[in-house]
Amino acid sequence: MTAAETTGTEEAREGFGASPNRTALERFLRHPTAMASTAVLVLLGLVTILAPVIAPGDPMRVNPVARFTAPGAEYFFGTDNLGRDVFRIVVHGGRTSLLVGLVVTVVSVSIATVLGLVSGFFHQVDIVLMRFVDGIMAFPSIVLATAAAAYLGASVSTVILALSFVLIAPSLRVVRGQVLVVRELQMIEAARATGVPTLRIFRRYVLPAVTSPILVQASFIFSAAVLGEAALSFIGVGIGPTDLSWGNALTEARDYIGRAPWIVIFPGLALMITILALNLLGDSLRDILDPRLARRR
Repeated sequence: MTAAETTGTEEAREGFGASPNRTALERFLRHPTAMASTAVLVLLGLVTILAPVIAPGDPMRVNPVARFTAPGAEYFFGTDNLGRDVFRIVVHGGRTSLLVGLVVTVVSVSIATVLGLVSGFFHQVDIVLMRFVDGIMAFPSIVLATAAAAYLGASVSTVILALSFVLIAPSLRVVRGQVLVVRELQMIEAARATGVPTLRIFRRYVLPAVTSPILVQASFIFSAAVLGEAALSFIGVGIGPTDLSWGNALTEARDYIGRAPWIVIFPGLALMITILALNLLGDSLRDILDPRLARRR
């Protein structure tokens, strides 16, 4: 074989290996819902990161003279019962809400991936671990998170720990279910029969096969974490009262919804848009990464 033919063969192999990734990316770029939801999430992330530039000043600064000022040129989102700028509260509060969602997603999905791989591949571990998971999932997640947060005390770290613990179980079941399917494939049996180390099987064969479900599940976990933080803060067991978040903003505004509805409307809209964008992104990723659904498009 000539050098040119060898080079062409290598390029063909590289192109064949990269084709699925390129195809998924092309489908993603052509998917209007995926692109729109991603754009919304990127915009929300940039707004919260640039909060000191977009909404400069102390968002907790009290101005009794400007109490219950309606939205206008001076105060875009109006002011609350203490005269604080609701626009600043929403922009700065998004930093905590999105940070909690991101950290909870990374922690819970990472732990669930490791435990799911082990549980799906080793039967003895699976028996013990899944009974523990079944016990956790027998209780409503918000009840477990509320109990954990109330026991540990109100703080950002408490909310992250409580939500991470609760949200590990559903992700673990998703990963385990996919691993149970993959481990029965002939290539896995052949690799084990020829003495390939288990860690290498995980890294080379199993983990790539569960990547798509993990990505889809991560978007839903992010959504559940943001909503969970708001719920815990709303009932008074979330982050501390001195910290800003969309949940805290809704908690403080609920007593004045009749007099100044904008205090509730704008934090609620920010929360609703974030949850909607995350859920739409998750649905879009499922359609894009599932080969059966992709062929129907």
